[in-house]
Amino acid sequence: MHSAPSSAPAITPLERRTQYDELLLQARALFTDEHDAIANAANLSALVFETLPGLNWAGFYFLKNKELVLGPFQGRPACVRIQLDRGVCGAAASSRTLQVVPDVHAFPGHIACDPASRSEIVVPLITRSGELLGVWDVDSPHAGRFDDIDAAGMQALCQAWLDSLRPRH
Repeated sequence: MHSAPSSAPAITPLERRTQYDELLLQARALFTDEHDAIANAANLSALVFETLPGLNWAGFYFLKNKELVLGPFQGRPACVRIQLDRGVCGAAASSRTLQVVPDVHAFPGHIACDPASRSEIVVPLITRSGELLGVWDVDSPHAGRFDDIDAAGMQALCQAWLDSLRPRH
């Protein structure tokens, strides 16, 4: 079971799920009538970074010319380009599967953009037609910060972002 970082008050799994439900509502409100990928990516990065405790980076990498290129984010300066065969982001993109890594230092090929990062969650951004757009990456200075609740919450937030790219008629 996930334990809250020592710098944040302990909250129950139900409270954490409720927090993600509220984040999802806020994200959808931010995306209302806006369909620009960069604008919505910037707002999602800020919303998650400012709302969830125990994070030191939250943002996007977009697939361009067979590599991941830095997009909107919140946190310290980051690696600009990531090869698809490197690090947690590369693993998520190339396998098209969500990655939850409790200790990034134990992950083969980990890229230490910020040496303070200890755990990471990465969600591949895949359109309904199967196109890989990039990844959503969130880091924490706390080992074991992310779990199944975070995985479900982050996937829902990413799906809301993907849905925002399609104008509603």
